[in-house]
Amino acid sequence: MTDPRHSGTEAGGNAPLSASIPMAGGSSRLLDAPLAGGSSRPWDAALAQQIIDGFAGQRGALLPMLHALQGCFGCIDDAALPLLARSLNLSRADVHGVVTFYHDFRRSRPGRHILKVCRAEACQAMGADALIAHIKDHLSVDFHETTADGAFSLEAVYCLGNCALSPALILDEKLVGRVTPARFDALVAGVRS
Repeated sequence: MTDPRHSGTEAGGNAPLSASIPMAGGSSRLLDAPLAGGSSRPWDAALAQQIIDGFAGQRGALLPMLHALQGCFGCIDDAALPLLARSLNLSRADVHGVVTFYHDFRRSRPGRHILKVCRAEACQAMGADALIAHIKDHLSVDFHETTADGAFSLEAVYCLGNCALSPALILDEKLVGRVTPARFDALVAGVRS
């Protein structure tokens, strides 16, 4: 079966990543909504139900459904919870519990650019705390917030596997190591231009 989370190019490629929806009979349908860079479709209950129905009968379908919905719409809309609950014969509280337990699921639309900063020990030892303070001050946001202009969403992650090049961050799916405040400012300026 097709991986419902992503298909398309790897990070750094030119083509946007897209959500792939498994359909009845084992085929899949590629959505043309980009995943990277905060682009997403407006909420559409009929499309959401079609995505959910694509996982019908699959064991453990809630997480793949959530990934596909977030890939298409940019977040898990509140209106998706009853659709998921009904499809899986779960309570809304059960679905809500899963959505809020996993930090990768968003409840609101992200900014156009998603910035994930490593907060693990190796990065902390190499100055991540000072970098994080600079980022928060520079963007005027805290973790799990989006800048007022909708340009950046700031998220914390715990280990990017880039410890030798710490402190590290991911900007729009691109891993960047040895980030200093000056290098961060240059990255942001490059994305804004």
